Order: sequence, then C-alpha cells, then structure tokens
Amino acid sequence: MRDLLYKNLTSTDRTRKVITSSEITDKQGVHSVVRRHFACRIKQIDSLEVPNPSPYLYVIKERNTKQKREHFFCKLKGNVLTKNNEKLFLVTFVHTLNIELTASANKLSAQLG
Repeated sequence: MRDLLYKNLTSTDRTRKVITSSEITDKQGVHSVVRRHFACRIKQIDSLEVPNPSPYLYVIKERNTKQKREHFFCKLKGNVLTKNNEKLFLVTFVHTLNIELTASANKLSAQLG
C-alpha cells in the first residue's frame, strides 16, 4: 500500500512558494512515512547591504531497537542573491526532510502468533 499527498501553493503576487509532499508506505513489514517541505520567498532589494543570515543545517537521527523505530530529520535554511534585468533579488528558502520507519503492526502480530 502506498499513499501520496502533494501540495504546490504559490502566493497571488508570486513572491512565496510552498511545496509539500507526504508518502506513506507499508512494504515488507516496514511502515515508512516520508515528508518533504520546501518554502521560498523572493524579495526585491535595493543594495547588497541587506542583512545576510548565515546558512543553517540541522540533522538528527534516532534509532530505537526496543520500539523497532528509526527517525531521520534534516532541515536546511539559506538564501541566495540574484540579479535579473539590473534588479537585485533576495531568495530565502527552507527545506525539511522527515523520515520515520517503524515495524508494521501486521508483521509484528504474525511474528508473535
């Protein structure tokens, strides 16, 4: 079994965009949930002297053998300066990836019985 959910949202002035997807799978006794999220914002700026926050990366991985569960989370934030037709733009973005793996309830009950 595989369930997919996909959303693509763009603001009316086209300066913000959010893309999300979620995938749920039961395969070979493993229940997996994968969630992805991407958001960006575009803003026109006048000069290069805009506060430029440093990039950010956060990663966590957990493994619990008693509960038969693994979890992985990654978050990346950053920005890019671009130029189009002599205009400067600041593009800020955030991307997250969340993966959770657990032993499927059907597989556990079959092993116990």
